Amino acid sequence: MSGPQRVFLVDDQPAVLKALARLLGAAGFAVQPYASARAFLDALAADGADGCLVLDLAMPEMGGLALQQALAARANTLPIIFLTGHGDIDTGVRAMKLGAADFLTKPVDDERLIAAIHAALAQHRAARSAGAELDEIRQRLATLTPRETEVLHLVVEGLLNKQVAAALGTVEKTVKVHRARVMAKMQVRSVSALVRLVDRARQG
Repeated sequence: MSGPQRVFLVDDQPAVLKALARLLGAAGFAVQPYASARAFLDALAADGADGCLVLDLAMPEMGGLALQQALAARANTLPIIFLTGHGDIDTGVRAMKLGAADFLTKPVDDERLIAAIHAALAQHRAARSAGAELDEIRQRLATLTPRETEVLHLVVEGLLNKQVAAALGTVEKTVKVHRARVMAKMQVRSVSALVRLVDRARQG
């Protein structure tokens, strides 16, 4: 990833916001601080977001959980690390169930926060990479004709060309042509590789 990784800070306490911004800036992050959840959402609508969100749980007007739910409604997968001064374990568990990357209590340990951000960013990159891979596989599958798709499924089940031909009521020579096209479109050279792609698509 080129350039410093972005961290969005949302906290209604100016002193906390300033201290965290200074800490994370010194750690090499590109920090964007916001004094309210609404201010962050407004900026997000205009700019989009890629990075990590460090979010205060208890804030006036719109709290951390409400912001988390608003992001989920937008299908935004930005990783969230919650900070709270209340030590509310039940709320923390709820936040984690809703997809939060971590939940830390104030005053937060500097090294622990930085480590949590790095972990959240790494996990997010891995998830995005896996999602991109899955999209690519599905795009390849979408290029198959209905007959090629039938051949694909039978080949993946382990049937030989003559068995596929019998199952489809055609001749082996035709199956070989379809099979070659399937392998080319799916960009694989072996049946085992083809099986792995189909399994990946099914699991996704």
